[in-house]
Amino acid sequence: MDLKQIESFVRVAELGSFTRAAAALGMPQPLLSRHVRQLEVELRQTFLWRNGRGVTLTEAGRVLLEHGRGILHQVALAREELGAVRGTLAGHVSIGLPPSLSKLVAVPLTREFRLRLPEAQLTLTEGFSMLMQESLRSGRLDMALLYNTPPSPDIESTLLHREALVLIASEASARLHPERPLKATLSLTELARLPLILPSRPNAFRQLVDTEFLRIDCKPNIVMEVDGLNAILDLVREGLGFAVLPPYTLSNVQQPHPFSTHAIHKPRLMSELMLVNSARRPHTETHKEVCSIVASVVKTAIQVYV
Repeated sequence: MDLKQIESFVRVAELGSFTRAAAALGMPQPLLSRHVRQLEVELRQTFLWRNGRGVTLTEAGRVLLEHGRGILHQVALAREELGAVRGTLAGHVSIGLPPSLSKLVAVPLTREFRLRLPEAQLTLTEGFSMLMQESLRSGRLDMALLYNTPPSPDIESTLLHREALVLIASEASARLHPERPLKATLSLTELARLPLILPSRPNAFRQLVDTEFLRIDCKPNIVMEVDGLNAILDLVREGLGFAVLPPYTLSNVQQPHPFSTHAIHKPRLMSELMLVNSARRPHTETHKEVCSIVASVVKTAIQVYV
């Protein structure tokens, strides 16, 4: 085996297509196919099933993909550490961002990264918690910002911010209860009477809301499940219901003036934002510097909405 063969196989497996992998690697497709075939011949295994829509992994292919990612990651780490010997922090870092934070932190994070690590490369990926946790385990992500992550031997978590979710209303949705104006603070029991637009499970905010309602033996009035932050806020703006989210999610809308936020108590819905790393991956000096950058940028960005 050589690194070119391993890289070729990993990229084909991840993209599910020889054509897309060849384009991504800037390599002629016949050469890419030959690399993968050489691996199969040398290791006496079939790693990919070819079909009209692309390729799928065999059981042996799944095993090799996990090892292949680890090998390529170790090579990248070696290059980073050799660069550090020269006094230059370099390498590639991939970070996962939740949709609720992506618009708020993507630009300042990229600017700070380029300022402090001009020789390094950055990849930002937006995704939901379950997908990002799997990407951390598989090595596709180096770190991710996740909400309410349970302890696990596979990950290392650093608490960045703890904040109460709020009820988000609009001028139109407030008219759903014209008999009384919405109070500045509502109990969870009062919240249950309002028509709520929430993400579907296993969204971290939805799980938190469901858990606290179960704890007080109360059933919320969920009129719609929507898996898209902007879509939820658009529906609230149009007066079709109310949202329960962190206040900084309003940074995702261009005109926040129709919206209002209302505190929730008895009990408060406390959400924890964590910077999560794989516990199975060694951390380079570049990686540690990026962790510091992420923590600083997130705290500064969120502080505006606290």
